[in-house]
Amino acid sequence: MPHNAPANGPAWSTPLPATLKQGSYRLELQPFYNMSSLQSNASYADAGGSSGSRNQADVQGARLLPASPPAKPALHGTLQLVEKFKSPQLGNERTLRIYLPPSYGSDTRRRYPVLYMHDGQNLFDAKTASYGTEWNIDEVADRLVRQGDMEEVIVVGIDNTTDRIAEYTPCCDPKHGGGKLNAYADFVAKTVKPWVDKQYRTKPGRQHTAVMGSSLGGLASIGIAQRYPQLFSMAGGVSSSFWWNNQEEVKHPPKRMPVRFYIDVGTVYDGQEDSEAFRRALVKNGYREGRDLLFLTDEGGRHNEQSWAGRVHVALAWFFGKPGRATPRQAP
Repeated sequence: MPHNAPANGPAWSTPLPATLKQGSYRLELQPFYNMSSLQSNASYADAGGSSGSRNQADVQGARLLPASPPAKPALHGTLQLVEKFKSPQLGNERTLRIYLPPSYGSDTRRRYPVLYMHDGQNLFDAKTASYGTEWNIDEVADRLVRQGDMEEVIVVGIDNTTDRIAEYTPCCDPKHGGGKLNAYADFVAKTVKPWVDKQYRTKPGRQHTAVMGSSLGGLASIGIAQRYPQLFSMAGGVSSSFWWNNQEEVKHPPKRMPVRFYIDVGTVYDGQEDSEAFRRALVKNGYREGRDLLFLTDEGGRHNEQSWAGRVHVALAWFFGKPGRATPRQAP
C-alpha cells in the first residue's frame, strides 16, 4: 500500500510474511484511507474526514484472525419402543416407550436412575398423544441435563389401555368403579421393572427409582409407592385425581415412610382444594415440606398436557437434581 509519495512515484509497503498454524481462520476487511498526498503529520481530520476529496476508502485493509471453534451440537437422548409387552397380572399387553439419555450409547459402563411414568402415549410424541399435545419429556430431560440441573436418567413410559380407569385406581368409586390398582402395581413392580433392569444399564436400587403420573396416573403413582416403598423412593402426582371415591386418598394418605413425594396442581379447574387437602394430610402424617414433600401450585395451570409439560421440569429436578443445585419451586 502506498506511503507518502516521493517525486518519482509512490513507495509501497513491504509485504510481511506470516506462518499460519493449521486451523480455521476468518478474513476481516476494514476501510483503508489513502492519504499519501498529504504533508507529513497531517491527520485524517485535517483532510476533511470521510467527505474529503482524497479520502475515499478505495482499498480494504485485511486482517486474518483465528476463527472461533464451531459450536458443539446439542446432545439428545433416544427413544425405543417395545411393543406388545405382556402383563400376566392384567391379562393384556401394551407398548413401553423408553427414553435413553444422551450418553447411554457412548458411555457403556455407566448406569442410570430410572423414572417410570404412566400414559406413555402422551409423553414423547404429539402424534400418539391422546389430545394431540405431548409432555415433551425427552426435550425437557435433555435441556435439564445440558443446564446441569439434573443427572441423566432413563424414562420408561408405560402406555395405558382401554381399561385405564380401572388399572389406575383402587376400589371403588360409586360412579366410575375401578379397583385394579393392586394388579397394575404388581405389573409395574414385578414385571416391568425387573425386565427394564435386566435389559438396560439401570441403577436398580430404590434410591434411584421413581414413579410419576398425572390425573388418575398421579393417584396410581402414589398408590404404587405405598405398596412398594422397597422399590420406589420417589413418587410424583401431577394434577392427581384426589376426588376419587369421595377423597379416599385424602382421608387415608400414605403413612410416614421413606418416600419423597412431588405433588402439584393448577389453579384452573384442576381440583386445587383436594390437592391442598392431601398436602395437609401428608404434613399431618409427618412429611416435611422441602425435604420429603414438594408441593407446587401452578398459577393458571389447567388439567391438560400443555400445563403438565410446562412444569414437569420441577419434578425432574426434585427427583434427580445434582447435589448442590437448587430445585426450582415454581412453574415458568
